[in-house]
Amino acid sequence: MVRTPKAVTPASAAEPLIHFAARLEDSFHNFREKRARKRGLTPIVIPYTGYGAPGWVRVLCRVLLAKPAEDGDARYTSIRGWRSFTSVPVNDVAVTIVIDGVEHRVTADRGGVVDVRVDVDLPPGWHDITIRTDDSDIVTAPVFIVDDSVRFGIISDIDDTVMVTALPRPFLAAWNTFVLDEHARRPVPGMAVLYERLTRDHPGSPVVYLSTGAWNVAPTLTRFLSRNLYPAGPLLLTDWGPTHDRWFRSGTDHKRETLGRLAREFPDVRWLLFGDDGQHDEELYSAFNESHPANASAVAIRQLSTSEAVLAGGRSKAEEHENGSGIPWVYAPDGAGLAEQLEEIGRL
Repeated sequence: MVRTPKAVTPASAAEPLIHFAARLEDSFHNFREKRARKRGLTPIVIPYTGYGAPGWVRVLCRVLLAKPAEDGDARYTSIRGWRSFTSVPVNDVAVTIVIDGVEHRVTADRGGVVDVRVDVDLPPGWHDITIRTDDSDIVTAPVFIVDDSVRFGIISDIDDTVMVTALPRPFLAAWNTFVLDEHARRPVPGMAVLYERLTRDHPGSPVVYLSTGAWNVAPTLTRFLSRNLYPAGPLLLTDWGPTHDRWFRSGTDHKRETLGRLAREFPDVRWLLFGDDGQHDEELYSAFNESHPANASAVAIRQLSTSEAVLAGGRSKAEEHENGSGIPWVYAPDGAGLAEQLEEIGRL
């Protein structure tokens, strides 16, 4: 059984004008794809962790070109560091998703990314689905189904919240993409223990990692979280490339829109929001609290050290983000301090 989701567009609707940068990027990708295929590279699917609820699941993956495997291992595990950024995406390729024995045919976007919501009824908990293209091997992707009775969840920033970055913001993305691998990254003390304790106290609660990072680094970040014993959960990243109307995507807009989407997808879940006081997290979380007060449990902000704050571009002032929503905010430099304050306000 094959289901092919189709977008219904009114006949009168005009096609959006594609930005010059997007057209240029498409031409460049087409050129690189042709050359890569001539060199013998073939498609692979990089699976990402998905999530959902009874009745639906959000599936995430990316299609790239890579050298044929020689040892039978998953080829995407060898794409690290700067190579992840220079990988050749396969755009507009048909992708087959198999969930509970049913096939669903979808199409990757201009960057080779699949981000699609599929109607399927899976029981709560972790499940494995399979993904492939017509020319690739089959890969397995984990998905977490949130029970309708769950009322608590965690949304966490990554850089300087669960992982010490201590780099100037203009260089952060380039460093994370081109240079560093998960072995060289240092976790924020006590945060993994705090997250594990929260998930233990709230069985079945989802943990979502929200970042402005590019999909290129998702495998590296996943390995870092697993290696440092953070609870498993989906990474919601973005793409740096141009869109149909602008040169570059906005990381702040990505976070804002994702927070709103999670509130709509899980209207009965109250989220404990984790971030840092380097730049935008407090502003974003304050706006979320005001627009979705029923979906916020508390805000926990990791305070950067003086040197980290300088490199991050300054530290926000806590009082500027207080509001009348009644949602508590706590501040501490590490997980242990945040845990102590969350206990004091009854959130732990």
